Parts: sequence; C-alpha cells; structure tokens
Amino acid sequence: MHPLLDNILWNSLKYDHAHFSSGTEHARRYARGFSPILGFADPKQPDFAAIAAYCDPGEHFYCADWAGAMPAGWQLDAEATMFRMVYTGAMPLQDMAPDAVPLTAEHAEQALALAQLTNPGPFGLRTIELGDYFGYFENGKLIAMAGERMHAGTLREVSGVCTHPDHQGRGYARRLIDKLLRRQLQRGQLPFLHVMSGNHSAHALYLRMGFIDHHEPVVRVVSLQS
Repeated sequence: MHPLLDNILWNSLKYDHAHFSSGTEHARRYARGFSPILGFADPKQPDFAAIAAYCDPGEHFYCADWAGAMPAGWQLDAEATMFRMVYTGAMPLQDMAPDAVPLTAEHAEQALALAQLTNPGPFGLRTIELGDYFGYFENGKLIAMAGERMHAGTLREVSGVCTHPDHQGRGYARRLIDKLLRRQLQRGQLPFLHVMSGNHSAHALYLRMGFIDHHEPVVRVVSLQS
C-alpha cells in the first residue's frame, strides 16, 4: 500500500534527504549532528561494512526492520519494537496551534535538551533542520515541541513530539501534531510517525487521532566497536 514506507529509513536517506546524509549505494546515515539513524538498501541483510567508514567507534545509531545476528565489529546496545503508523483521518479544520513558535537554529540547544530529557527518539543538535518544527515556550524555556524528520516522496514523518514533564497534560502535543498534519495534508503529503510499542498511551492517542498501524518493526540501537 505504501512501498516507500516499508524501508522508510533508507528511502529518506537515499533520496529526499540525501543532502543531509552520507554513505554508499548500500548503506547511509544522517550526517553528524542530525538524528543518529542508519538506513540500508536491503534492511533484511544490512551492509554494515559499507557504512563503517562513515561512523565513529562508540557512536550509537538507530536502525530498523532487521533482527539478524550482529556483524563482526558491531555491538547491539538495545532492541525493541515500534509501531509505524500512517494517517488516515481528515484534515484538521483549523490550525490548532497558531501561537506555536517556529523553531530555528537559535532554539537548537533547547530542542536537544528537551529531547534528551523526554527521549522521543533519535535526535541531534541539527535535527530541527530536517523539516518544520514548532514549540511552546514558558518564561523563555522550551516546554513542548513537535516537527518533521524523515521524508520520502509524498511521505512526511511527524517526529520529535515531546513535552517537559512539568507541563504535561495540557494538550500541547496534540495541538502541535494537528498543526503539522494540517500543513502536510495541505502540501499533498501523507503523514506517518513512529511510536514505541511499549508506549501504550501515545499509541492509543495516535489511533484516536486517525493514525493506523502500518506494521510493527524491530528497532535496534547499535554501535561500532573500537
């Protein structure tokens, strides 16, 4: 139904985000400073040898859609599953977050700090350059954000959704997601997102909002050994 989505990490890194990535015809990564993600032309038989020269020992990367044995020289640091979800709902009738602030380079350090505190997924200092990011501030401090990460064809990922623990329960995340959905649908894009399988509350929220499960791939954190 959505063939690009089946190997979205590779399709984003190889095509629409090629200028943000480095690697070979068999394996690519987001460049240093962006989200630490690996993509492989064949995710069932990932060519780790092809990407090793572009990685630093001890650097941690996320990869998905593969559960085979670790190749020599690489270490498995964590493993779980996640839902890859596609939006099937209607376009929000209005911008639900008109007061949200567009995030720019001046907000990069605050965005990274919030992501490190709340762990919405792989995030780097330059991740907000991958798409449109919006946030809410209180007393000059970023307290909630959401934005766009992977991009392949008409597929556009909603990502980096997080709220500071002291400000949860106020609807910031949902309003920001609705804002992104409206913008993406107006561009003729198909929104999708990832959520960890164990995050039951977020998964339930996305189902209520109109997302459906595309599939539930394995996600791993790996690192190149010294």
